[in-house]
Amino acid sequence: MAFLTKKKIAVAIGLLVIVGGAAAYYSKSKTPVVEAPRFRTAAVDTGNITQSVTATGTINPVALINIGSQVSGTVSELKADFNDRVTKGQVLLKLDPTIFNAQIRQAEAQLASARASLRLAQATHSRNQTLVTQSFISPLALDQSKREVDVAAANIQLSEAQLARAQADFNNSVIRAPIDGVIIKRTVDLGQTVAASFATPQLFQIARDLTKMQIDTSVSEADVGALKEGQEARFVVDAYPDKEFNARMRQFRLAANVVANVVTYNVVLDVDNQDELLKPGMTAQVRLLVGNRQNVLRIPTAALRFRLSDEEVEKQKKLAEAAAAGKPASASASAAASATASATATAQQEDDTSFRSKADLARLFRIYTLDTHNQPKALDVKIGLSNFRYTEVVGGDLKKGDKVITRAIGIEKEGEL
Repeated sequence: MAFLTKKKIAVAIGLLVIVGGAAAYYSKSKTPVVEAPRFRTAAVDTGNITQSVTATGTINPVALINIGSQVSGTVSELKADFNDRVTKGQVLLKLDPTIFNAQIRQAEAQLASARASLRLAQATHSRNQTLVTQSFISPLALDQSKREVDVAAANIQLSEAQLARAQADFNNSVIRAPIDGVIIKRTVDLGQTVAASFATPQLFQIARDLTKMQIDTSVSEADVGALKEGQEARFVVDAYPDKEFNARMRQFRLAANVVANVVTYNVVLDVDNQDELLKPGMTAQVRLLVGNRQNVLRIPTAALRFRLSDEEVEKQKKLAEAAAAGKPASASASAAASATASATATAQQEDDTSFRSKADLARLFRIYTLDTHNQPKALDVKIGLSNFRYTEVVGGDLKKGDKVITRAIGIEKEGEL
């Protein structure tokens, strides 16, 4: 009896375990499964948007003068050095004057000889005039003496020109500053020979005013349509990474630069450098401010790049087919079918371009939102100003607080373009 009792107890316990497991499985099967989120979303909000064009340029003085020499010689005196502030007319260097003084004395001697020749020719001509009246010489001799007078007068003019040239060479042997400014560069030393036979040698480089600088930038042809003279700009330099400087666009130069089939244009910006922190030759990372909007409806720019993956499109299609057959698997399937039908209708409407102008088509983009059942839904919006982070929404059915899809979770490459 004891054995039977124990056996019955064991059977009863086994039955209880089976019944409990079945009840637990049944209860678990009835628990609704919460689907993990498949998309990363962001809320539509209002705020400010600034659009800019980026470029890289070099900081240069507004007026940069290269000083050379028209004559050759040896540097005998050097009166200016790097970073010296000079005034207009100040002597920077002198070439050895020995050769130039000799040329001046030679030209003066030639001039004196020409004047003596003129006096002799004039005296001879005067005597010939008296002799021809007395018939001692022929009129031809008188004409020849008159020619000698004219030749002597021309030689005087030639000698005077040679003297002026020798004097100019002497004056040019003294190099003076043509403007007030600062010496940026010096390429000559004391005792060095300056040869100006074939090309003008560069001796100094002077900047007119370092408190007024300019940035010469290269802007891509794709961005020049948004540029206008007078636009504000911001830039940074490596020397002051935590400081942002202000600039203003002064000139857009029409001459295109083509390198490896890449077309760029030179844009000149004015910079106020009163504290002289900026130095010539620095590289500037420039942002040209081409647009600014205050307190506008905006979405993340990443939402414009999102597209459904092939797997998601196939899933939506199957759910739509199931809904069309009258067998929606669930409420989410019905919602997905509705979203797919809406997307299809929107696509058909997009193919018909007669309902909107080409200008509207140029700024019309498709984005995806989440409906009440967390299913993607296609929506066309018209955009305005845009930058790498936010894009202005100027048309469409979006409102503040709506959720837009920015990427697919776990399928980043397939969910984004």
